[in-house]
Amino acid sequence: MHCDRIKCYYRSVFVSDIHLGLRACRADLLADFLRRVECEHLYLVGDILDGWRVNKSWYWDQHHDEIVRLVLTLARNGVAITYIPGNHDEKLRGWLGLEISGVKLAHRAEHQTADGRRMLVIHGDEFDGVVRYARYLALLGDCAYNEALRLNRWFNVIRRMLGYPYWSLSKWLKQQVKGAVNAISRFENALALEAKRGGFDGVICGHIHSAEIRQIGDIVYMNDGDWVESCTALVEHFDGRFELLEWMQDADPHLRPATSAPVSVPA
Repeated sequence: MHCDRIKCYYRSVFVSDIHLGLRACRADLLADFLRRVECEHLYLVGDILDGWRVNKSWYWDQHHDEIVRLVLTLARNGVAITYIPGNHDEKLRGWLGLEISGVKLAHRAEHQTADGRRMLVIHGDEFDGVVRYARYLALLGDCAYNEALRLNRWFNVIRRMLGYPYWSLSKWLKQQVKGAVNAISRFENALALEAKRGGFDGVICGHIHSAEIRQIGDIVYMNDGDWVESCTALVEHFDGRFELLEWMQDADPHLRPATSAPVSVPA
């Protein structure tokens, strides 16, 4: 990585679960992130658009417009962009194999790191038993999640007035529910097993909104998080090292740069 006063340079950037069309989407912070980053490869790892909102409470503002503009500008400037649709933008799976304005759509991808490792890049919803086998439960969970986000927004307005930092109600609720914790563990292990079956060295995914880098057996499991609450991206440095970045939520992003999460995968 090289940074100057305006830009940070990475070999590859991975983002997912942006949920454009959802009011809680932090498109403003993602736009700021994309303006500051230059890379050779950009992977959009699913749920970029929230198609589940189309017939409910679709929301779109100038920041959402800017995300689209910035991505297309990166493509025009020669950045290799791969879009892997998730379950919320699954209608785009009908266009797999096409390239639209320099953006390639794929079901999954193989990423070759700078140091020669092979990484499976996949959204991951097909390894979520609820999404795959009980769609009505997934839709119900989506409604509950959006309600938690709505409550969270007002709760944090009060916290800011009292001088306290951002706190995630939905993340706290997940941590309190043993079943949710177990489901995340099963998801991570299933993705690691899929990567191992394919002869990959690691897997990069999204879907569960839980940014993570950890070793599972011989496989490096990496989840790039989301842009609804955690506002995280996974980046690859030019030596093949991976790192999670968290874009600041509690400060003006124009005043403070992204902070590095205290976890990385060495080259």
